[in-house]
This record gives sequence, structure tokens and C-alpha cells, in this order.
Amino acid sequence: MDSIFKKEFEILSLGNQKNTSLESILQKNSKVLLYFYPKDNTPWCSLENKDFSCLKDEFEKIWIKLIWVSKDSIDSHKKFVSNYNLENDLISDENLELHKYFKAYWEKNNYWKLILWVIRSSFLIDNNFNILKSWKNIKAKNHAQKVLDELKSN
Repeated sequence: MDSIFKKEFEILSLGNQKNTSLESILQKNSKVLLYFYPKDNTPWCSLENKDFSCLKDEFEKIWIKLIWVSKDSIDSHKKFVSNYNLENDLISDENLELHKYFKAYWEKNNYWKLILWVIRSSFLIDNNFNILKSWKNIKAKNHAQKVLDELKSN
């Protein structure tokens, strides 16, 4: 198992802030869907997070735990959850360790300044730490429903 699964990250879960690892989350759940998004409190990220929130029970019926990941701080996550009444578990990956492991970002040189772009992506992981499926560079609108439909059909 890669050490990234053992590393503890700050997570906001049902309004409570704690440190936990993907390993401990996967020990409690047969599968996890990690969703990488660019920024809290932006229109498309808000829409997609709301869509996933609305379908949370449907994902849980097929034994999939939803976890959102962004480079935003826990304080930013708290505002995001509060502003949109989200029930999502959000990981703060300010050092981009998860982003780098899952290749969910790219760097662009823009007029001699390096800019980081998060690639909107989702990864389905089982409790043996295998990546079962990935969706990369996806559109925010209807992504949650498309993922759910695809997973239900398999």
C-alpha cells in the first residue's frame, strides 16, 4: 500500500474537524469515491457538490462513501458547507499531496508565472486501495448522476 493512504489529512465531516487517513476511511467503507474539485464557493464547484449531496443516499445504497478533496483550507470548507447546506466530507489538501498522487492537477506557465490548475476528477477506490475507476477532466453539470448511473449499471 502506498504511504499516501496512511497519511492523515484534515477532514471536515458533518461539521466536525478531525485528522484521518484514507486507510481508516476505507477500513469502514467498502468503496470510496474521491472527488477533486478546484475551489470552494465557486459556481460550478457549488453546483457539483450540491448534486453529489442530493445523491449521497443513492451512493450509500451501493456501498460508496463520498469524499471531496480540494486545496482549500478547513476554514474555507466550513464556509462552503455552511453557505450551501452540504453534508459532504471534505478533505483539505493544501500541500497538494493527494492531488499529486492522483494526478488531479497540472501546472501551466503563464507569462513566466507558474499557475496550478486542478483537474476536476473522481476516483473510485476499494478497501484494498485499488483504483477501480477514474473520471478525469469532467464537466461539473450532471457528473454526479452520470457516475451514479454508471456504477449502478456495473
